[in-house]
Formats: sequence, C-alpha cells, structure tokens
Amino acid sequence: MSTLSRIFFKNIALTIILCICYFSFSFYSLNNFIIEEQSDHQVSLKKITEHYKGDDLKGFSRQLKLAFEYDELLISNFNDEVIYSYKNENATFNPLTLFANEVPLGTVKNNALAIFIKYRVNNDQLYDVYYTITSFVITVALLVLIFGSFITNSIINRASHKAKRYISKLIAIEIKTALESTGPKNTLKLPKEYAEMNSVLSQLQTFVSNKQLNCEELQQLQQTAFIDHLTELENRSSFVDFFEDFLQKNKQSAFGVLIITRCSELMTINQVHSYQEGDRYIRQVANILKKQIQHIALAQVYRLNGSDFAIFLPNITVKAAEKFCTELTGLFNEYQQFADYDSIAYSGIVKLDLQKPLGEMLALADSAISLAQTRNKNSWYVQTDPQLLKSETAGFGNQNWNNEISYVIEHQSVSLLSQVIQPSSRNNRIYHEVLSRFTSSEGNVLPTDTFIAMAEKLDKIILIDRLVIEKTLTEIKAKNLSEQAFGINVSTRSIHDEHFIIWLERRLLRDHDIATRVTFEISEYGLEQNIRASKQFIDMVHRVGARICVEHFGVGITSFKFFRELSPDYIKIDGSYTRDIHIDKNNQYFLRLMIDLAHRLGVRVLAESVETQEEKHTFDEIFVDGCQGFYLGKPELL
Repeated sequence: MSTLSRIFFKNIALTIILCICYFSFSFYSLNNFIIEEQSDHQVSLKKITEHYKGDDLKGFSRQLKLAFEYDELLISNFNDEVIYSYKNENATFNPLTLFANEVPLGTVKNNALAIFIKYRVNNDQLYDVYYTITSFVITVALLVLIFGSFITNSIINRASHKAKRYISKLIAIEIKTALESTGPKNTLKLPKEYAEMNSVLSQLQTFVSNKQLNCEELQQLQQTAFIDHLTELENRSSFVDFFEDFLQKNKQSAFGVLIITRCSELMTINQVHSYQEGDRYIRQVANILKKQIQHIALAQVYRLNGSDFAIFLPNITVKAAEKFCTELTGLFNEYQQFADYDSIAYSGIVKLDLQKPLGEMLALADSAISLAQTRNKNSWYVQTDPQLLKSETAGFGNQNWNNEISYVIEHQSVSLLSQVIQPSSRNNRIYHEVLSRFTSSEGNVLPTDTFIAMAEKLDKIILIDRLVIEKTLTEIKAKNLSEQAFGINVSTRSIHDEHFIIWLERRLLRDHDIATRVTFEISEYGLEQNIRASKQFIDMVHRVGARICVEHFGVGITSFKFFRELSPDYIKIDGSYTRDIHIDKNNQYFLRLMIDLAHRLGVRVLAESVETQEEKHTFDEIFVDGCQGFYLGKPELL
C-alpha cells in the first residue's frame, strides 16, 4: 500500500471518529434543548389554561394554535373525545428520529376545563441551524481529509528524498571503511515508509558487525544506492562520485570530453502515447548509448535524471567526440524512422576542464543542447567558448532560439494535430485536443517541450498562443469542422495578460459559432498562480460561449478550493493517476471521491494517458465522462 493510501485511510478513520463524537454530542445537546423547551412551554400552557374562564373550548384551541407554533397539538376531554387536533405536515425533519429518540409529546391537564392538552413545539429554526452547522462540519472534515492527506504525503516525499540521498552517501562511506574500521554498529532506523531503505541498512549493519560480506553482496549494496533500475545504468549520485574521484586522481594529466544527451520527446511521448512507451523510449536510447561506448576504453554512460544522460569519454579529443556524436545521430535517426517520433535526442559536447567545477561544465553542455535543438534533428553541438557563462556570448543559444521562434511566428510555421477524447456514453459530447508541432527555418520539427519552454523564457509565449489559436480557428472554418469540438492549450502567461484576453474575446466573437465549440485547456498550477486574473479569463471565455478545462488536475493541494468561484466546465485528471488504475484499488477509491465531488459541482471529468483496455474499463466503472490516450486514438492531422 502506498504512503498516500495509508495516510488517506488513517485520516478517514480519524474523521469517522471525530464525526461520531460530534453527532453524539450534538444529538445529546439537541435532545436536552428540546426537552427543556417542552418543559418551559408546559409551564406557559398551565398558566394560560388556569386563567381561561370561558367555555368555548374549540375557540380556545384555535387561539392556542395562533399564539404558538406547534408540530402537533391535540386537545381532548376526560372521555378521550377529541376537541381539536392539528399536525404540521411541512415541519422540518427532526434528526433525532433517525435513532428512535424523538422527544415525547408534552401533556397539560386542566381539571377546571376538564381537558387534556398534548403538544410538540415547532423547532424548525433550531433544526435549520443544526443542519447548517452539520453541513459545515462535514464539508470541513472532507476538505481536511483530502488536502491534509496530500500535504502530509508531500512532506513525507520531501523527507524521503533527503533520506535517500543521505543513505546513498552512508552506504558508500560504510563500504569504503568497513574493512578498515571496527567501530560500533550503525543503529540508524527510519520510519516504516522507508522499508526498502531499512532493508539496505540492515544488510549494511550485518556487514559492519560481522565483516563477512563477500564481493557480490557489496555489489548488491552499491546497486541499491547507485543504479537506475529502468536502464540499469549508474545514476547521478554515482556520476558525481566518479567524476570527483577522477579529478582527484588525474589533476595534472587528464583530458577528455563530457557529453550530455537529452531525450527531447519524453514528456510528449508520456502524454500522447503512454508511460510504457516512454519507458521503452528511454531504455532504447540507453541501449544505443551503451552500444556506442563499448569500443572506447574507460568510457562511461550515466542516467542523470528522467531525460538526460551523461557520457564521459576520457583521453579523447573534441574532434574524436564529434565523430562519436555524428555516429550517434545516425543511430538516433534510424530509431526515429522506426518509432515514428518527431525526434529522439540532442547532445551537447564540452571539453574536460580540470579547473572548472562539474556544475559549470554541465551548464555549458546544457547551452550546447539548446543550440543543437535549433539545428537538424537529433544533432549535436560543441560548446568551445570557455567564458560562455561569464561573457556576452552567454546569450548565443538564446539568440538562436529567438530567431527560430520569430521565424515560426512570422511564417506561421506550425502544423496542427488532434487527438480524440472518447466519451463514456453517447449522451456526452467531448472534444478533440489540438496538438501543435513547430517547424524551424531549415524545415525540421523543433522539440515541442523545449520550444514552449524557450518561448516562455524569451517572453514570446503569448504570440505563440495567439498563433496557435488563430491557426486552429482558421482551419476549423476552412475545413468546415464547425460541427466538431476542439480543445486548445493556453499558457499561464497568456490567461493572466489583459491585452491577450481583449484580443481573444474579439477574435472569438468574430466566429461565434466556432467559439461555442472550443474548449481552452489550462493547467491547474497556472490557475492557482493568480485566482483573480484566472477568474477574469474564465468569465470572458464563458461570456462568448466557449468552455474551460483544468488539465493536470490533482497534482496540486488546493484542487477543489476555488471551483465554486472559477466554475470550469471540465477537469482532466493528471496522467499519474491513470497508470495501472485497474489494479490500484486505493487510487480507484480516491478518484471516485474526486469524481463525485466534481459532478456535484456540475463539472465533467476526463482522464488522460489511458493506455489499455483495462484502464478504460475501470474509468467507465467510476463514472469518468471521457478518456484520452494512445489506446483510444493516436494524434492525427487536423
């Protein structure tokens, strides 16, 4: 069971206990209040009947009914003959009746009039107040349950990340010193959330105390701390340790090349194709890199993070590294044709400089990748300027991107694809999401994620959003697709820009029929950045008849906090919830709760990254309104 699931179920148990305590106390208090009110009214009735000297008992009964508010009033003589009877059929429901605990009728006997008066005072206002307070308590409890679980899980995850780094270093230190030291046994014990790391620590403690671990066990410990399990390559921690050790041993004579290779399509493949496809993509790139370094002495390849690999080629010149990367580009091109992706990976080459820290060389390689991405597909670039990060040439990579983005805007060099969102029933009407592909001045498809990131960095993302929207509306009109509905992604910067909002409103009003078929997708994180500006944008979109979808929903900690104010039409659950949903019962339970809350607010729920029939069937069972993913439909030309 995952950490979030355990936190969630513990919070559910605590919430149930608190609710039981609240209802017990509130029912007890409500019951006592009603009994006290019945008793007080009994005193009043006795005084009234004692002072009544007339003989018109029916008239007296009606006066009582008019003077006080009753749920029930029954007046009879001593022979049990009914003189007057009244029962309020529109009375507010008494919650005490749920537990057969309703307060009995009060009784007043008057011997002078020879009558019995049985009554139950009307407490509608009291019940309304009780229901209001109870609704507030339950709502607060649910919000605390959901958001408290996410906040606690986030805190634990951050602590876990720190613990992993600490234990990796601890293992490395203990392995190096174990055979030389007879110090005390390590007694570090982490919480049960870190069960896997505790297992490693237990092995380490046994090693330190007995001095009997063989070489295979040492390798197993090292793999736990330093191996990336997806690619079976050593990870960033191992790379940093290796590099520092290499510099220490070869301060005077070492030379070589550092290459950073970035898998530019990982995010797009995960979102458009599938996470399994993304894993296959990373493994294939890793296999290509491992094959390429086989015949180079002492060469090493590491996986630094999700999309970046580091290749260390010692005792090799920059010219030899250029040849190496040219061959690498050929292999990437072959894989690209086979896999049908826009690109595979780009590489940045930096000459090894023993006088520079590792972080500075990685920054130089990163700038080289930026330059490579503006050139041919899967290309490479050598960063030869040693003063790049300190001189005026630091903006050279940005300038290249600035030129390419300007070219795209000036020549409207964007092509559009669409991917279907399949509704769960015929009565639902969902839309096709529009996906953009940008082409460079040399006719090559630019990496979409990097292009968008650089457009934001260079403050041109609003112009790109305008270009995509204009292109989409124009093609819908030109191809007579106005009967279909389409979703267009809009950046956070644009939705919070007043001039963009004015332009968009005027543009949508020009083609109002098409505007009513358009949905704008905005990230949950983007909406949270400025609630007031987000509301202004959403109000404008609704005013012209268009719709709003909150994408990547569920990754924030305030997911339902602002819904009543912003009123989106759709939410699209983040793909991280989709993976293996058919076998994750805890995730299903959580999504049921999320979907139910959304439906109560009139918001339709979509799921992205649906990759298998089992996942689609599961989403149908928990009442998702529509699904999007590689299993349901690949992106096609608009």
